[in-house]
Amino acid sequence: MSQSFKADNGSYRKDDAEGGVGASELVARARSLVPFLREREAKAIVDRQVPQETIAAFQDAGFFKILQSRRYGGYEMSPSVYCEVAKTLAEGCMGSAWVYGVVAVHNWQLALFDPQAAEDVWGQDNSVLISSSYMPTGKATKVDGGYRFSGRWAFSSGSAHCSWVILGANMVAEDGDGKPEPYNFLLPRSDYDIVDTWNVMGLCPTGSNDIVVEDVFVPDHRVLRERDMFNLNCPGHALNTAPLYSIPFAQLFNRTVSTTSIGALRRALEVFVESTRQKRTTYTGLRLAGDTTIQQAVAEVMLTLNDLELRLAADLGELEARAASGDWPVERRAQLGHHTTAMVSRCVEAVDQLMLFSGGKAIYSGNAIQRAFLDIHCARAHVANNPYLYARNLGAMAFGFENDCMDL
Repeated sequence: MSQSFKADNGSYRKDDAEGGVGASELVARARSLVPFLREREAKAIVDRQVPQETIAAFQDAGFFKILQSRRYGGYEMSPSVYCEVAKTLAEGCMGSAWVYGVVAVHNWQLALFDPQAAEDVWGQDNSVLISSSYMPTGKATKVDGGYRFSGRWAFSSGSAHCSWVILGANMVAEDGDGKPEPYNFLLPRSDYDIVDTWNVMGLCPTGSNDIVVEDVFVPDHRVLRERDMFNLNCPGHALNTAPLYSIPFAQLFNRTVSTTSIGALRRALEVFVESTRQKRTTYTGLRLAGDTTIQQAVAEVMLTLNDLELRLAADLGELEARAASGDWPVERRAQLGHHTTAMVSRCVEAVDQLMLFSGGKAIYSGNAIQRAFLDIHCARAHVANNPYLYARNLGAMAFGFENDCMDL
């Protein structure tokens, strides 16, 4: 479906972006890059970084502009376009698609900060990219006009390609309940170091290295309270009035780290079917494609993919409709949050089936099914892809307990 947004500087549909670039064209560009990504995947894994050429290709294609404010050259397009691009890129290289998804969502989040923050980042160059690590491990001390800020954070995907970073810290708010709560701090590249720690079994190209900050000043306008994102009451909302920016942060960000697993699973299924089609068992010579257990496994993976695609499309459509209406009941937010956090677990179960029936060849490095198996399992390790906390909260609410999750 085509969802219309009314922005403060005009209206548009998700199929039509400023400059004549539409959704179908952007998705077609992503599809055309799949062979390019597959060719470069092996090197990206060895280098533990997405190649600069890949980031440049994403820039040239306009992918980072999809959620970016029109005020700074972006398209302000539907999250459905953003997710479709990420999912498609993952059919080429999930690690590269992961970096795209995580980095691009920061262009959306920047609209939630005080408008001066966006001017700091994009005032001279609106193609500047931002990485993040939201884990609240920083230490912040209030000073005149801002904060002194220090700490170390892990898992900053794509940080080597970014000139700014968003980092997390817990603080006690003056108008809070006396308990520490999470805040986001936006820092330029001159204020932090990147420490090479990324030696992992999957999602190797993401270069999700550590960030170290030693006693720097962060002005007030580059600090954002996560509670304000939950309540849809951010400093940037007064200026960025398009419904796109009235989606709760977690409802969009959590789909950033779940959607790429769908694309990787689709690629694994494609490779499995093609490689198994004429394969014969070593001892009997029978075609594996004739094995009814394998046939059933393929059918189950196809069903999982169809279910996840339908759920994602329906949920994204609902996010857009609720953003336009302003109707965000917490019970429904909890359900939508659980939907996305459960997605990767279903992908894990499906890719496990493909790996199980892939035979001994799949244990060799470079096997595409093994790569999807490792990448999807590593995606499941992300805190936002752990469905148990969200399921527990949702189930408790069904029994009349109060919501206790701010990540919705």
